[in-house]
Amino acid sequence: MRNPLSKTITQIKPSGIRKFFDLVTEMNDPDVISLGVGEPDFDTPWFIREEGIYSLEKGRTFYTSNSGLKELREEISHYLERHCNVTYDYQHEILVTVGGSEAIDIGLRAMLDPGDEVLIPQPSYVSYEPCTILAGGVPVIINLKEKNEFRLTKEELLAAITPKTKVLIMPFPNNPTGAIMEKKDLEDIARICIEKDIFVMSDEIYGALTYGADHVSIASLPGMKERTILINGFSKAFAMTGWRLGYACGPKDIIEQMIKIHQFAIMCAPTTSQYAAVQALKYGDAEVEKMRQSYDQRRKFLVHTFRKMGLECFEPFGAFYIFPSIKSLNMTSDEFAQKLLQAEKVAVVPGTAFGDCGEGFLRISYAYSLEELKTATDRIARFVDYVRNHPEGETK
Repeated sequence: MRNPLSKTITQIKPSGIRKFFDLVTEMNDPDVISLGVGEPDFDTPWFIREEGIYSLEKGRTFYTSNSGLKELREEISHYLERHCNVTYDYQHEILVTVGGSEAIDIGLRAMLDPGDEVLIPQPSYVSYEPCTILAGGVPVIINLKEKNEFRLTKEELLAAITPKTKVLIMPFPNNPTGAIMEKKDLEDIARICIEKDIFVMSDEIYGALTYGADHVSIASLPGMKERTILINGFSKAFAMTGWRLGYACGPKDIIEQMIKIHQFAIMCAPTTSQYAAVQALKYGDAEVEKMRQSYDQRRKFLVHTFRKMGLECFEPFGAFYIFPSIKSLNMTSDEFAQKLLQAEKVAVVPGTAFGDCGEGFLRISYAYSLEELKTATDRIARFVDYVRNHPEGETK
């Protein structure tokens, strides 16, 4: 029988994040603490849930416009003007999607022709590379460096550009490192993109979660709105992961083509989620700030704790992850994560899940209670101490 599978899809590796999530699920052990999944531990604020319930009670269960509820697109425009100093026309420049992940997928499909190169700074979110391949593009990896706080430098960008370069992905604030790009960093990148005529996909899903420095969108810089697709959503800042709602903003001609793909593949984002999201944008700033302050407390605790263990750990200023180095322990990231789970029942994600340059690092999410983090880090410290005292590599 003929092989029914696409060569392209069979050659794409499954998510390294889900690998460890599935291991925890299979263990079915209540004592396991998982610090692996990037999902807020907060419930969606009640007034947002209440609006979703009310929309169901009122029978608002029909399709919306392909591009999303008019009221929601208006509020997205207001929100970005308020928080990012960039204005979008809700009628032509905003598309509501099924999570930020769909926006990434259809944005790349709308922009790429076969052979177009996409610059992907890594470590970064697991979807960029496979989505580029599925869209017929060629991923070109830029390895970010800890000495630069995992920021993209102008030198690294210039070295990666070729005549085939079409899109640069900007994954900041960054998953998994927690790195951010400040305005001065973005200005260097923007000048190069304009000079070399490169389009940007700016994934700003963690934009509301920064510490010590306000988030700056590259789309707000002169000459960049017309060449940037801004990706954002409700999962992280508003604790709405299961509502599956995101959005893309950008030039009318690109958004029109994204809507076409969305139209045929999805139809529209979930109606109930869209009504709830209107309330989130209108009245959610105070709730987001409460969650951000809690994440900040946990962030400081983890950075201090890992440094106390003797593990190098640069201070992240965005998202809700830290990215400690385990290079001093002479173990691969995967080996460390596997043995830690077996020995101490703590699940973390190897840095290699986010690109080869993540070797020697771990992603630790602090979207968990401080009590859980204290218990988990006590176990990690015990494991690190054991590894240091048994360099021959015995299994605990």
